[in-house]
Amino acid sequence: MSIVSRVITGVSLLALLGLTACNPATDSPSTPNNEQTQTDGDTLKLLYWQAPTILNPHLSTGFKDWEASRITLEPLATFNEKSELIPVLAAEIPSIENGGLNGDGLSVIWKLKPDVKWSDGEPFTAADVVFTYEFASNPDAGTTSLGIFEGVEKVEAIDDLTVKVTFKEVTPAWFGVFVGSESLILPQHLFEEYQGTNARTAPANLMPVGTGAYRVVEFKPGDVVVYEKNPNYREAETVGFERIELKGGGDATSAARAVLQTGDADFAYNLQVESKILEELGTGGQGQVVANFGSLGERIIINFTDPNRETASGERSSLEFPHPFLTDQKVRQAIARLLIGTPLPNSSMALRAKRQAILC
Repeated sequence: MSIVSRVITGVSLLALLGLTACNPATDSPSTPNNEQTQTDGDTLKLLYWQAPTILNPHLSTGFKDWEASRITLEPLATFNEKSELIPVLAAEIPSIENGGLNGDGLSVIWKLKPDVKWSDGEPFTAADVVFTYEFASNPDAGTTSLGIFEGVEKVEAIDDLTVKVTFKEVTPAWFGVFVGSESLILPQHLFEEYQGTNARTAPANLMPVGTGAYRVVEFKPGDVVVYEKNPNYREAETVGFERIELKGGGDATSAARAVLQTGDADFAYNLQVESKILEELGTGGQGQVVANFGSLGERIIINFTDPNRETASGERSSLEFPHPFLTDQKVRQAIARLLIGTPLPNSSMALRAKRQAILC
């Protein structure tokens, strides 16, 4: 089986731009940090130059942490490569036909898969889903996922395998909660003592217990995460690797070199590298560049008002006072060109000065 197909089978990777190795070794030994020894063919080596620092996505500020958490934690559902909503912990996708949706846009009912266990052997139930909502929506916890649940009125456990989400108002995007890497379900039995102001002190933030195909056996924040097969995973026969090693650190160029040139890693993530360099590294035939569109975007939001001036009533950033240079279209064009690394045509000294002011 090729490395690409084994990645898809064993773990879902949501990278916007990555590299995959073409010919992973299968006969050379590797020596992990613990006593167990696996061959390279049994170990998937991931290289994230932006290293994960926490494995609770509700307390994370970066995609790097969501990715690392997703290997062991799971949502109720997610979207596949065809933008189709598919069940993960849910038994089925809610619809009008199966009673999950009633058509008024005010609620959704999720049916959960039976006999699912956390990697420590505890049963997964609707109570865990309700708890995840309570944990994430607690303003004292300072969760980064708080905004996802702002439109939710309440989450109820109808029974052990049924969850009802009620919204504050008509919500066509009922799949906005408990779906995807930002709404992963947490185990109540490990977090119930760590809510509100002490949420970040929970040991499970660094050594999570999940329902996914792999469990964390070692985590050094900012360095490495080591996963092994979850002995309680419900679909054990589909897991492609015995072990996953997610290594962090370095920079995007060295990560590209590790896959395309030296073969030290099977997959490198988020390669913000000039295309010319990638083409040169790719001539070695060790791997290939894989790019795809994602659901997230990074952007700059321009303030067209002057935050340094006040109205008579004390209001800052008032429409009464336009920004001294961001209202100039040429300045905004300069910012756009800088972001994509292209030169400014015939830029005047004044414009270059404004550009420098923005950067400083």
